[in-house]
Amino acid sequence: MNPIYRDMDQASLDAAYNNGRAVADTPAILADFRQRSDALRAAFPAHLDLAYGPGPRNRIDYFAASRPGPVLIFIHGGYWQMQAKEVFSFLAAGPLAHGIHVAMPGYTLAPDATLAQIVDEVRAAIACIRDQAPALGGDAQRMVVSGWSAGGHLTAMSMDEPGIVGGLSISGVFDLEPIRLSYINDKLGLSDADAAALSPMRLAPSAHPMVLAYGLDELPELQRQSEDYAALRAGLPGRIAPIAGANHFTILEELARADGQLTNALRWLLQG
Repeated sequence: MNPIYRDMDQASLDAAYNNGRAVADTPAILADFRQRSDALRAAFPAHLDLAYGPGPRNRIDYFAASRPGPVLIFIHGGYWQMQAKEVFSFLAAGPLAHGIHVAMPGYTLAPDATLAQIVDEVRAAIACIRDQAPALGGDAQRMVVSGWSAGGHLTAMSMDEPGIVGGLSISGVFDLEPIRLSYINDKLGLSDADAAALSPMRLAPSAHPMVLAYGLDELPELQRQSEDYAALRAGLPGRIAPIAGANHFTILEELARADGQLTNALRWLLQG
């Protein structure tokens, strides 16, 4: 055995971050997500694919609540190289039930964009949402940024954008060093310097309140990432939220439901 990160060799490290293999029915779960998302998009067709930049993925889906209210900005995951906003539209149902508007930006995927460029795109999307939300009934000064997996990383990198009052990271990644050393980097192309500059664990955390959620049935490394970031944020407002019975994918049901634990965490952030 030749350890390359902590006590893990290459095969062990790759397995430690391979969420798709860790959850046996991943393809069926994602197919269900897409079907439910298609239904929600059909019900809210008015503000889909709003452009915030020149790239084909520089688009925002905005799901307006039935009354004026705050805005959740949700950033999809996929290790910065997979998935699309259209797979996760179903998550808007939980917040919308409470009058919370939902905006979901897309972004260019690696290797067509570097991670630094992806961070810039997400911040540009947030600026666009801040500009456009008032005309759609959203409160541009009461926005929570949230994201899942890679989107949790992008959440941490975007919490100090104007208008953001809190962050909700779901199964996020905050230390990019194991990512750089794993199979994920084949497309991402992180250098040592990139991993240092773009790891929230190596940057000063935002003073805004943040909820760090993860499933107790997730891979141990994904749990550790949130626990370590919570330790870094000790003394700052927020809390860690381990969710029993949830894996890397099923945890999202806690946002899709009006009474879900992540929907409640979102409401808590907005009450602050």
